[in-house]
Amino acid sequence: MTDSAHIELQTHAPIEEESRGQEEEELWNGDPENARNWSISRKIYTSGAVSGIGFVCTLASSIYAPGRQETAAEFRIGEIISILPVSLYNLGMAFGPTIASPLSETFGRRAVYLVVLPVFGLFVLATGFCHTFTAVCVCRFFAGAFASPGVSIATATVADMWAPSERARPLIIYYSSPVLGSAMGPLVGGFVAESKGWRWTQWTTLFFATTLFSPIALTRESYKKIILQRKARAAEETRPSRSWNACLDQIPKFIRTTLVRPVHMLLTEPIVTLLCMYMGFQFGLLYVFVIASPWVYSTQYDFSLTGQSLSFLGLIIGCLLAPMFAMAIDRLAQGSSLSRFLLQPTSNSEKAMPEYRLCSAMFGSVCLPTGLFWFAWTARSSIHWISPIAAQCLVMIGSLNIYLSAGMYMMDTYGPLYGASANGANSLTRYSLAAAFPLFTLQMYQGIGVGWASSVLGFCALAMAPIPWAFFRYGPKLREKSRYQRSD
Repeated sequence: MTDSAHIELQTHAPIEEESRGQEEEELWNGDPENARNWSISRKIYTSGAVSGIGFVCTLASSIYAPGRQETAAEFRIGEIISILPVSLYNLGMAFGPTIASPLSETFGRRAVYLVVLPVFGLFVLATGFCHTFTAVCVCRFFAGAFASPGVSIATATVADMWAPSERARPLIIYYSSPVLGSAMGPLVGGFVAESKGWRWTQWTTLFFATTLFSPIALTRESYKKIILQRKARAAEETRPSRSWNACLDQIPKFIRTTLVRPVHMLLTEPIVTLLCMYMGFQFGLLYVFVIASPWVYSTQYDFSLTGQSLSFLGLIIGCLLAPMFAMAIDRLAQGSSLSRFLLQPTSNSEKAMPEYRLCSAMFGSVCLPTGLFWFAWTARSSIHWISPIAAQCLVMIGSLNIYLSAGMYMMDTYGPLYGASANGANSLTRYSLAAAFPLFTLQMYQGIGVGWASSVLGFCALAMAPIPWAFFRYGPKLREKSRYQRSD
C-alpha cells in the first residue's frame, strides 16, 4: 500500500466513525425506550414515584425526634444521648450515596430502587422491636444507609426523563419532597408518640413507605447507558461468558467510579464544593429546628407535646410556598435582560445556560439570614408565638429556594452522566451536617439562649450568601475548566 493510500484511509476512518456515531444518536433520539420520548403521563408518574421515595426516607429521619424523651426514660440514658438515633440515621444517609449513586450508573436506576428500599423497610421495622438502645442506634444507621440511594439518585432519574429546558418544575417538586418529609416528621411523630409511644413512630413510617414506595415497581429503567446495553445483549444470539480474569480486571474501574468519583468531585470541582457546603448548611439548619423548636416553644411559651408538634406548621407552610416562588423566579429569569447583562461572556453559546437556575438561590440568600435574625429576637414569651413561627416560614422559603436552585444548577451543569455522582457528593455533605448539627444544638440553645444561638446561624447564612451571586457571574468560566463535562 502506498503512503498516499495509507494517509487517505487514516483520514476517512474518523469521518466514518463520526458518521456512525451521529446515526446511532439519531436512532436513540427516536427510540421509544428513550426516557425523553416517554409519554407525559409516564414521566409525571415516575417523577411522582421518586418524589414519594424522597418524602418517606426523610420523614423517617425526623419522626423519631418527638419520642426521644420517652426513649431516654425507657433506656435510662441522658437527653443528649437520646438524640443519637436521629444523627446516626442521617450519618447512614450521608455515606450510602457514595456507593449507590455510581452503582445506579453501572446497573441502572430502577435496580437500585428495587433492592435497597425493601431492606430499608426491614431495618425500620426492626427499630420498633429493639430492646436495647445500642440496637436502636444500629438499626437506625442501617435504615438511613439503605434509604439514601433512593433519595440521591432520584435527581438523575428526573434528568434522564426531562430535557434541561423542561426539568425545572419536576426537579423543584422532587427537591421539595425530602425537605417537606423532614419537616413533617416531627408533626406526625408528636401525635403518634403522645398517643402510642415512640415505637409506633417507626411503624407509622412503614405505613407511609408501603403506600409511597409501591409505585416504583411499575416504572421503567430510564438510564441511557443501561438501556443501550440491554438492547445490544438482546441483539446477540448468545451472550458471551466472561472469565474470572475479565471480571477482576473491572474491579479497579468499579472502585474508581463507585467510591472515588463523588469524593473527587467534592474536593476538586469548585461548583460542587461550595454548593454542597451551602446546601448542607440548609439541611443541617432544618435539623437544628427539629431539635431546638420543641425546646424553644416549651420553655418560652409552655407548649405541650402536641403544641410543640404543631409549631412545625411554620416550616411546613414555608416548604409548600417555596416551590411556588422558585417556579415563578425561574420563569422570570429565563427572559431577563439583566441576567444576560450580568453573565460573564464565554466562547460557548449561551443557550440554556445553567446560571439562570441560580436566580431563586440569590432570592433565598436574602430571605434566609433575615428569617433567622427575626426568629432569634422574637422567640420570647413577651412576643406572641405567631411571630417566630412566621419567621421559621421565611427561613424555610429562603432555605428551600437555595436548595432547589443549587440542585438544579448542579444537574444542568453535569447532566445525567455525572449528575448522580455530583448528587452523591451533595448527599455526603448534606447528611453529614444533618448528623452533626443535632448533637450540639440543644447545648448551644441552652447555653447562650435562643437569641444568640439563632444569631450565630444567621451570621453563618450571611457569610455564605455571596455563593450563588458569585457563580451567577463567573459560573460559565468555571464550567469550561471542569473535568466533568455535561452530557444530556
